[in-house]
Amino acid sequence: MSCDTDPDFTTGRLDLLSSLTAARIGLGRAGSSIPTRDLLRFAVAHAQARDAVHAAFDAGRMATSIAALGLTPITVESQARSRQEYLLRPDLGRRLSSESQDRLAAQHQTTDLAIIVADGLSATAVHRHAAPFIGALLPHLGQRGLRLAPVVVASQARVALGDQAAEALGAPMVLMLIGERPGLSSPDSLGAYLTFAPGVGTTDADRNCVSNIRPGGLSFEAAAFRVAWLINEALRLSLTGVALKDNSEAALASEDRQLLPER
Repeated sequence: MSCDTDPDFTTGRLDLLSSLTAARIGLGRAGSSIPTRDLLRFAVAHAQARDAVHAAFDAGRMATSIAALGLTPITVESQARSRQEYLLRPDLGRRLSSESQDRLAAQHQTTDLAIIVADGLSATAVHRHAAPFIGALLPHLGQRGLRLAPVVVASQARVALGDQAAEALGAPMVLMLIGERPGLSSPDSLGAYLTFAPGVGTTDADRNCVSNIRPGGLSFEAAAFRVAWLINEALRLSLTGVALKDNSEAALASEDRQLLPER
């Protein structure tokens, strides 16, 4: 029997591929369906994704973690008054409440970068990964001597809320760290969105995104290197978005190879 039709050989190849990815491949078959074990695993993953979307954001806990890094946190809220309203009205999650707007305006100062930490669609991702990522990023920012605004911890927030927050703080650039939409293999993926000259009306075409920041995806160290590279280029060119191409991979390749995420 040829290797292409040998079931043991085929199973071995699928086992090898399965060990290299979180994707659901080679699940097998039980009659006209998949094995019960794999069906139950899929149900668990689906439940974890739903839980991540609806999980409550602990802004106080997040602020404490940020303060432990030696940074000054400030908490704000969007115009969405509940999680249900946040999910049904994305527009409200893009704008600060009037009280939060005033709170940030009172902190207006001369800085180079504002960091916003927001729950987004996965508070789980933010609770687990935001502080470790910031910790990995700070040495890069320190090498350049960047002046940071108080770190904003935003509840019920979408990416665009960072534009209004940075504008209120007077920051010329904003880094939004936000929980991404959960997938069936990654309910805790953190995204980083960098925008130069942010303000109300800024579009996604004006941003650079580094996604899937988590131990099972892009490591904190590798993500921090990439974001720091983008920040340096954004300051040099005074732009972000489609006009700023991410060539950090070449720079990272010349650094310690252990910074690269495992594949």
